[in-house]
Amino acid sequence: MRVVVALGGNALLRRGEKPDADVQRRNVAAAVRSLAPIAREHELVVTHGNGPQVGVLALQSAADRSLSQPYPFDVLGAETQGMIGYWLLQELQNELPDRQICALINQTLVSMADPAFGNPTKFVGPVYTEQEARTLAAERGWEVRRDGDHWRRVVPSPRPQRVIETRVIRRLLGSGAIVVCAGGGGVPAIRNERGRLEGVEAVVDKDLTASLLAEALEADALLLLTDVPRVMRGFGTDHQEEIGKTTPAALRREEFPAGSMGPKVDAVCRFAELTGDMAAIGALEQAADILAGHAGTIVTPTGRYPQTPEA
Repeated sequence: MRVVVALGGNALLRRGEKPDADVQRRNVAAAVRSLAPIAREHELVVTHGNGPQVGVLALQSAADRSLSQPYPFDVLGAETQGMIGYWLLQELQNELPDRQICALINQTLVSMADPAFGNPTKFVGPVYTEQEARTLAAERGWEVRRDGDHWRRVVPSPRPQRVIETRVIRRLLGSGAIVVCAGGGGVPAIRNERGRLEGVEAVVDKDLTASLLAEALEADALLLLTDVPRVMRGFGTDHQEEIGKTTPAALRREEFPAGSMGPKVDAVCRFAELTGDMAAIGALEQAADILAGHAGTIVTPTGRYPQTPEA
C-alpha cells in the first residue's frame, strides 16, 4: 500500500512540554518507532505540523534588533521544514538502515483569489497588549485581533491547491524511498502575474495539505495521527461517544471545533469521498493498528474496513 501519514503536534511536543530541541528529538524518535512497522511493509510519506516551532522562531525574529523587520512567515515555515525534516530523516535512517529516506522542503500553491486573503483568521506568533499590537500593525502592515486576554497577529489560511513538488515526491516513492515532506502544510506560494512563484504571508492547514497530497499521489490510505484515540461525538459533554468506523456523510453531520478537530474531519472526509479509499484519525502510538482497522476513527465510503464488495 501507499500510505500518507500526517503527524500532529504531539509528535514533537506533548502538552505542557518546553519546545527544547532535545525534548522534540526524543518525541520524534518515539514517533518513528510507531511508524516503523508501516514503513517496513508499505510505501510511506510523512508530513508534520510546525505550529510551536514557527512560534518560537517568530519570537526570536521579532526580538532580533539586527533585523529591520522580522522574517516573513513563509521563510519561517521553510526553516521549520528543514529543522523538523532533519530530525525525522535521521531517526528514520537509524530505525530503518536498509531504506533510503529523503526530507524535502515543499511549497504549497494557493490562490490569491481565495476569500481567506480578505479575512485573515489564523493567529500566529507572540501575544501583545492592545497598544503594542496596534503599533506593530501600523508599522508593519499587519492585521491584529483579540485572542482571549491578549492581542495577536492574524494571517490568511487559504485552502491548498497543489503541493508544487508532487512529481518529485512521486518519483522518490517509485524509487523505494520514504519521503518526509509538506511540513506545516507546505510553504504557501502563489504564481504572480509574470508566472513566477513567490511566498505569501499565510498559513496552510497541514491536514488539508496532507489530504490533497495523498489524493495526488494516489495513496491507498491517509492517517492523521494525533494524541486522541478516536474522534469523539459530543466531546466534553456528559454524552460524549467514540466514533469508530463511519462514512464521510455520517461524519459531516456531526459538529466539531473549527480550530482543532474540524479541519481533520474535513481532510479525511474529502480523501475518502474523492478516492474511495480509507482515511483515519487516531493515536500516534496506534499507527499500525489503525492501518489494520483495529483502532482509530476509520472513514470509508461504505463505513467498512477492510472494504468488501456488496453481497
